[in-house]
Formats: sequence, structure tokens, C-alpha cells
Amino acid sequence: MTVVDETPSGPADARGRVAELHALREEARRGPSDRATEAQRAKGKLTARERIELLLDEGSFSEVEQLRRHRATGFGLEAKRPYTDGVITGWGTVEGRTVFVYAHDFRIFGGALGEAHATKIHKIMDMAISAGAPLVSLNDGAGARIQEGVSALAGYGGIFQRNTKASGVIPQISVMLGPCAGGAAYSPALTDFVFMVRETSQMFITGPDVVKAVTGEEITQNGLGGADVHAETSGVAHFAYDDEETCIAEVRYLLSMLPQNNRENPPTVVSEDPVDRRSDVLLDLVPADGNRPYDMHKVIEELVDDGDYLEIHERWARNIICALARIDGQVIGIVANQPQSLAGVLDIEASEKAARFVQMCDAFNIPIVTLLDVPGFLPGVDQEHGGIIRHGAKLLYAYCNATVPRISLILRKAYGGAYIVMDSQSIGADLTYAWPTNEIAVMGAEGAANVIFRKQIAEAEDSDAMRTRMVKEYKAELMHPYYAAERGLVDDVIDPVETRQVLAGALAMLRTKHADLPSRKHGNPPQ
Repeated sequence: MTVVDETPSGPADARGRVAELHALREEARRGPSDRATEAQRAKGKLTARERIELLLDEGSFSEVEQLRRHRATGFGLEAKRPYTDGVITGWGTVEGRTVFVYAHDFRIFGGALGEAHATKIHKIMDMAISAGAPLVSLNDGAGARIQEGVSALAGYGGIFQRNTKASGVIPQISVMLGPCAGGAAYSPALTDFVFMVRETSQMFITGPDVVKAVTGEEITQNGLGGADVHAETSGVAHFAYDDEETCIAEVRYLLSMLPQNNRENPPTVVSEDPVDRRSDVLLDLVPADGNRPYDMHKVIEELVDDGDYLEIHERWARNIICALARIDGQVIGIVANQPQSLAGVLDIEASEKAARFVQMCDAFNIPIVTLLDVPGFLPGVDQEHGGIIRHGAKLLYAYCNATVPRISLILRKAYGGAYIVMDSQSIGADLTYAWPTNEIAVMGAEGAANVIFRKQIAEAEDSDAMRTRMVKEYKAELMHPYYAAERGLVDDVIDPVETRQVLAGALAMLRTKHADLPSRKHGNPPQ
């Protein structure tokens, strides 16, 4: 079959050639047709180029392979060879720092990936890795280009391989702005952060039609793989927003908190929030009674610069908080139990969420501050059968493996194995502080008394009075605020109002920390 070449033969003189070049570039920038653009807007979606303009600093975008076209034949492809082949690739800046980007153009082949399309993505990924700069993918594609068969599938393999090669080397951010089905969904899953937009973006391995055919279940695309599902239930999406403009603005904000690569530190800024600012409100925010809940978000707001932080996975596994913030202008990662949700216990999802966050912080040189108020691991048959042991071990492994500065602060309860796992001194925290309200123990006083003094309580004439007495005795002996400090398990018991100043000083001291792991190909973390 003869391939139709639509490239103009062109004029002979230089001015004519330049005019021809500008015409071709304009055709590539304009896209396939006004009708296709209108159809995109009718879905409430921006075009690929509009998205890139929102992401990057004005006028900073440099496009790569704008005039690339596919060479496939059959099924009418030879007669349809648009420029860009449905993906726009290049680099620009975000707040003056280099960022690489590729954006699917749904107006061309539905953004489906073919051989030329994939080759463009491979090239920009390789450039990002070589240059040591973040990679942002603006995803709005219908999966593999069926007309190109196995060549399209191989293209995905090349993307996955590069996602893995770049993991922990440069920040990778996937922004879902349309459908992402089948094998295409694995690339976002391999990246560091996934953003989604409600109503217009979906991710699933098998769509609603296949689900109905196989299981008989009827469900919509959004019900199966929409933004809220992945932000609240599956944990696939870290962020979900109502519109593309807000979503992309938040991508820019996230990039401002991340280093360019694993050899650099995150950018610091000059903070106008005094380091020695006292936080008297903390004395009232956290009740001394360990059974009373409070909102850990308010504690974080008091500690960080200007009360400003970016929460990761805000709506998934809410019993633990993971956030990026700054103290004295230095970026930190915060891991904190949330007493307002499940009393702040660790369960399967919370362990997975925090483990991945700790690994990300360690990969990109972000110090970790852990705020503890944890009563233990969540008991229950579902948790045990679901593998709480191996899932909890993921968090333990992540902390033990992390070489960045690590500071832990015990606000109130810190019981049992959960205390050890949440970056205790025994697993390598550089500094451990506690408030005077801390209770560090194997378990709560009531449970401990029932075990240790079971016989005395059972034989007493007034068992309730005896239990109360034994609980009080256990607390006095083993759970007073200075028990751990006396044994060197915390470095200091501090006044809550001075916490911000203490953390800032500790972070400044640890800024030059250097630690090496044993020589090895890689570890074998629990799965």
C-alpha cells in the first residue's frame, strides 16, 4: 500500500521556505479542526496546549518534535497523518525552574498512543532523566491505538520502563484530565503523584462494559474509576479537584515544594513567620485526657510557616496525615496520627499511605517530622486477614531505610508496636521530643492493669476499686511523662508552646546530615 505524503513540496527561495515552516507550525499548533476543539470544550475540557500554558511560566515552553507524524498504514491511517501525532512534548519552567511535560491531545486519534506518539514520550522522558528535572504528564488519552496493534503496546512498555528508571531520581507527576483505561493506567501508578479532575477524568483497568459482561455489575465510568473513587476509596489518586485550572495550579504548588532531582535539596524560601513564634494555643488544642479527640490539622497549622501546608492523600486513610510544609523556609514532610479519625490508630491503609510518603521524602531529600498520638494498630479479623502485619511492616521498613533528617514528637499516646513503627528512637529517629502530656507504654494503663494484676483484681472484694487502684499505680510507675526521658528514649520533654522553635533548631542542625546505607542492589521491602 502506498503511503500518501501530504508534505508540501515547498517554494525554492529561503523566504518562501520560512513562510512554509511557519504555516506548518501554525497548523500543528491549531490542531485538527475547530470542530474537534469545540467537542473538547463541550466536555468541559481544555486543549492540550491550553493545559501546558497553565502549567508553565508564560512564554517558557519549548516544543520537541512538533512536526512528527506517524508512518503506519492500513485501516485508513495512511490518509490521516496530523502533526504532533496526538501528543505535545517539550520543556519549560515553573517558577523559573525547568520542568519537562507531555500532554495528550484528545482531538487527534482520541489521544491514543501509537508508535510515533510513544517515541515522542520516550524521548522527553529520557531528556528529563538526563537533565535531572521533574516530568509532568497531562493525560487525556483513549489508550493504545488499536490500528497499530502490538507496536502501540510496545510503546507503553517503553513508558513503564522509563517510569521505573526515573523513580526516586526525578519527581514524576501524572495529571489525569480525561480517560485512562487498560494498561495505560499503570504509568500513573508508577509515578510519585496522581492528580484527577472530577467528572472528566477516569482510571480503570477494565471499563464498565467489561465489568458488566463478566460480573453482571452495572456501574458508571465515574462510579468505577472517577476522581472521588480514587481519592477516597482506592488511594490511587493523591489529589482530586473540581476543575482543570485549580488542578494545574496545585501541580505548580507541589512542584515548588520538590527538588529538581534526588541530588538536590528542595527549594528554600525566606519566611516572614518568626522561628521563635510561641504557640500558646497548643496548650488548649491537645487535651491531656487521652480518650478525647482533637484535630491534628490545627496542630500542624500552628507549627508550620504561616499555617500553610499541602496534604497528600487528604481523603484516603484519614486516620493518618501526610503533608508537605515549611518550617523556617525549609521544606519538610509531616506524618501525623489523626485522633479525629479512628482515634489515630494505624491500619492497613494508613500504613501504606504513610510508607509511600516516607519513601518519597527520603528519595527527594525532604526531612521528616513525625507527630505521634497513636493508641496502636487497629484490631480485628479483617485487618489480620488483610495482612496488617506485612502492611504495617511497609511503614516500619520505610522509616528504617530513610536517611534524611528524622524528628519525632510525641504529643500524647504512643502505645505498643505502633509507637515503635512511627519513627521511634530505636529505629533511627535522629531526635525524639515529647510533650509533658506524653504516655509511652506497651499498651494503655487499663489494659495493662487487667493483664498484670488480673489475679489481685479477681480476688479483691471490690474488683472495680482494685482495678482503679492498679491502673493508677501502673500509670504512676511506668506511664509518667518523664519515664522515657529518664531512660534516654526521648531526647527532651519540651514545652508545647516552644515546639516550633525547637523543631526549627533541630532541622537547621540536621541540614548537613549524611548517612550511608549498606552496599546492595536494592532492598526487598514487604509487599
